[in-house]
Amino acid sequence: MQTATETERKYDVPAGFILPDLTGAVASLGEAEVHDLDATYFDTADLRLARNKHTLRRRTGGNDAGWHLKTPGTGSSRKEHQMPLDDENVVPAELTGIVRSIVRTRELKPVARLRTHRIETPLRDGDGRTLALVAQDEVGAETDAGEQRWQELEVELVDGGPELLDAVEELLRAAGATPAAGPSKLARALDDRLRKINRKPKKLNPVLGYAREQRDTIAEQDAAVREVEPEAVHKMRVATRRLRSTLKTFKASFNQERAEPLKDELKWLADSLGAVRDAQVLSQKLGRAAEPFPTVAQELRDRFAIAVEQGKQQLHTDLDSDRYLALLDAIDDLVDDAVTKGIEDAGALGRAAKALRKADQLLDEATADDGELHEARKKYKQARYAVEVFAEDAGKPGRQLVKGLTELQDVLGAHQDSVVAREVLQDAAWERPNAFDYGILFARQEQVGEETRLGLSEVTEKSRKGSLRAWLS
Repeated sequence: MQTATETERKYDVPAGFILPDLTGAVASLGEAEVHDLDATYFDTADLRLARNKHTLRRRTGGNDAGWHLKTPGTGSSRKEHQMPLDDENVVPAELTGIVRSIVRTRELKPVARLRTHRIETPLRDGDGRTLALVAQDEVGAETDAGEQRWQELEVELVDGGPELLDAVEELLRAAGATPAAGPSKLARALDDRLRKINRKPKKLNPVLGYAREQRDTIAEQDAAVREVEPEAVHKMRVATRRLRSTLKTFKASFNQERAEPLKDELKWLADSLGAVRDAQVLSQKLGRAAEPFPTVAQELRDRFAIAVEQGKQQLHTDLDSDRYLALLDAIDDLVDDAVTKGIEDAGALGRAAKALRKADQLLDEATADDGELHEARKKYKQARYAVEVFAEDAGKPGRQLVKGLTELQDVLGAHQDSVVAREVLQDAAWERPNAFDYGILFARQEQVGEETRLGLSEVTEKSRKGSLRAWLS
């Protein structure tokens, strides 16, 4: 299977649109090629791929005939997975594996057929290098709802940079093109069905809106997590923690018969993600700290490389498991049921305030004991997530309170990191000939722990300003 990152912009154009002179953006235009493309798109009956901004097709014609799966990227970029054509109209197992967390046990079947007459023009620099391709498409779409026809235009980068897209767009818009109303041809063909499926309640209470955001983030990050992209692993883990915390704090908003077992499963997923993420973070932090001791630094890098690899293997196993699919279904059932019923919890804001008071209490009662500070940290994390639910509606004080709690949590987190780092160093130094070097690093981590404790009072006081918390009363 081949993968590539596709960066393009799409435009709606009126009938009879003529491509303007684009030599103001590039040195020359190459000879245009004409292609007739025939693509069958696959999805579940409830369009789970389209709803999650994925497209899966089997296409003939053009220079890249085959199976194509496009997954979301950043900005105007998308990742494309490609496989060669076969004789059967059955989605290759390699591609179904990538979208397994979205389709789960549902059948993938044809939902649309698009025939496209394409005129493709290369945009070149002074050396004849192709910077981008401009595709003028006449599209005919067939779905269960009937047939549609339209024209559109795509500009896809080859060797050019994003500044080229800006320059070309300026010329195209001056000629009458407008940014595409939809993300893809398929979305346009299925527009009516997608609108009905994606219809949302006019007003969600903040708790349910927050829970749904976390549910959606978990689903959105799945593909990148399978590639073990550090930022994606971090985002999915945070979303998993936020959702679990929301179920704990706002029990009245959810069916508890469903919510209680789900909390354990969310912890299982967070722990699996954490095995990778924590090893990566510690490797960076201790690697920098150990730079004055090259042998120790290498030993630590090797140690964490093993931990990260083991974590990746277990994470892949977990993501490919029926347990993970059952968890995703359980999240959907719980959140969608609460949204459908429109459950309201009049005391939700008070529960957020209560969680914050409990965190304050634990920190006030904590001594120099590392375990007590760690418990306070965990409670502040729960409290911050609860405050986040209402912070936007509270305006500036709400946002400032979240910021203050984040800073407090960061200090407590830095202290806990120093505790974990000391444990790692102590274990790694066992029977090492350079144990003295480890001892120096251990002492420095003790100092980090002491410095973070000394810095607690300032961030604590800042987070407890009456002006930041008055709206919680």
